[in-house]
Order: sequence, then C-alpha cells, then structure tokens
Amino acid sequence: MQAQTTTISPSGYARIAGVLYLIITLASIFAHFVVPGQLIVPGNAAATAENIMASETLFRFGAIGSELIILLSEVFLSVVLYELFKPVNKTLSLLAAVSRLIMTTIHGLNLLNYFFVLQLLGGAGYLAVFEASQVNALVSLFLDAHSIGFTIGIAFLVPHVLILGYLIFKSGFFPKVLGILFVIAGIGYLIDSFALLLLPSYQTTPVFIALPIAIAEIAFPIWLLVKGVNKAQVHEERGLALEAA
Repeated sequence: MQAQTTTISPSGYARIAGVLYLIITLASIFAHFVVPGQLIVPGNAAATAENIMASETLFRFGAIGSELIILLSEVFLSVVLYELFKPVNKTLSLLAAVSRLIMTTIHGLNLLNYFFVLQLLGGAGYLAVFEASQVNALVSLFLDAHSIGFTIGIAFLVPHVLILGYLIFKSGFFPKVLGILFVIAGIGYLIDSFALLLLPSYQTTPVFIALPIAIAEIAFPIWLLVKGVNKAQVHEERGLALEAA
C-alpha cells in the first residue's frame, strides 16, 4: 500500500502565517508596551522594583509568558514563510528563515534578564549582602540589559526583512508594493538597531523610521489573512521550480 501524505497549500501557508503574525503582534503589544508601561518607572529604580514585587504575577505572565508565546510563534512563522517562498528562491528563503531564527534564539536567551530580576526581588538568602538600593540598581541594570538584548536580536532580523521584501516583490504572490514596504522597513530596522547599539545619544526611534516599519508589519499580515496568495502565480513558480530540479 502506498502511504498518503497531506500537504499544505500555499493559501494554507499564507493563512497560517497571517494568524501567527497576529498572535505575535498582540503578544508583543502586551509584553513590550502594556506591561512595561505599568511596571517600569524611567529613572526611578526603587519605584520600578516596588511595582514588580507588587505585581509579580503580571510580570511573570504578562512579560515572560507573552514573550514565550512570541518566541514559539516566531519559530513556526520562520518555517511557514520558508515553505511559502521556497518556490521563488530556495536559498534566499532559507537565509531569511535562518535570520529570523537567530533573532528568536537571541530573544529567548534574553529572557534570562527577566528571571534575574525575579531572583533579585525574590529575597533569597544570598542577597543579604546587598543593600536595598543596590538590589534596585541591579534590577534596573538587568531591565536595561533586556532592552539591549532585544535590540541585538532585531539587528539579526534585518536580513530577514530585506530578503522577505525581495521575495514578496519577485514572487507575484502578493502586490509588489508590499515587497517595497518591507525593503523600506528593513532599512529602517537596520538604521534604528545599529543607532541604538552604537550611538549613545540615540535613545528613541524617530517617527519617520517607526511608521514605515509599522505599516509593513501590519499590511502584510492583513493581506495574508484577507486575500491570501495569487494562486495562478504560485502554480507557475512551482512549475518553474520543478523544471529547474
């Protein structure tokens, strides 16, 4: 008997990618904006430490839990996008996936900084050698380290975004304007992440950089969910890929 295999169609991959993008977006808003906005008081280490101790559940589930959801979704999204764009250019699609997975790995390791914060505020016996002000300062240090680690991860996302923009543009699966938006977003990520890491005076992402990134990251998932892919172009690309093989 011949075994039957079930394959996911390009439209299926597009819908899955759209759902994963949506999950990542919602979890990111909560983990990176809502929770820090409620707990972190800029320039006030004591108030920040007090807020986290008073709302440890929010910190664990809102910041760490949401981040874990993001990271797991990123792994699946990397594979789904690779499968979706593999007929266009297998090598570039693989490179884009690897780039996103490297970012995901860095962000996963970066979560250790949040656990260090919890250890510092957990009242373990070995912390008795530190004064309260020193513990608060260390909490701020690890929170800052988490922010830096996040930016380092985004730097490794840059190749993914630029390549994805090229693949979207060349594929014909989607409107070419989406590919152009992703290339612009990739340049924005490049400028922003390197400036944050290398220029001490650069503290906040300017609107003219943040806006194209936001538009690209919102428009593409919406198109995936609502429109899907150009099926005729998908069949043509698959046919060319088979002939090349």
